[in-house]
Amino acid sequence: MARLALLSTSDKTGLIDLAKTLVTEFDYEIISSGGTAKTLKEAGISVTKVSDYTGFPEILGGRVKTLHPRIHGGILARRDLEQDIEDLNANNIRPIDLVVVNLYPFEQTISQPGVTLVEAIEKIDIGGPAML
Repeated sequence: MARLALLSTSDKTGLIDLAKTLVTEFDYEIISSGGTAKTLKEAGISVTKVSDYTGFPEILGGRVKTLHPRIHGGILARRDLEQDIEDLNANNIRPIDLVVVNLYPFEQTISQPGVTLVEAIEKIDIGGPAML
């Protein structure tokens, strides 16, 4: 079975080249959230949307995408522990071998003159840091 990479980026710089390399040279399958999945698909790269992988839609206007046991279980599983592998198998969770994430530009946003509280709140990232 191919290895699994999760790509979820705010800044898409270098994303397409990285994804192509992961797929063609290292035999990875890619799962990805919202805009990242769209960017990869438009570039002709095979990608499974996180919502398709988890069976749960993005909600709250895209604020909740990767916060799901199939994602975090796959990231956190200790492959050398039989119980963790049993838990993965019992819950149809694949181990995630690689996570590529960058965070929303919160600091850049709040340093702008006149930024509103609503604009600042929109750049608070919870899912990204949770995957690091």
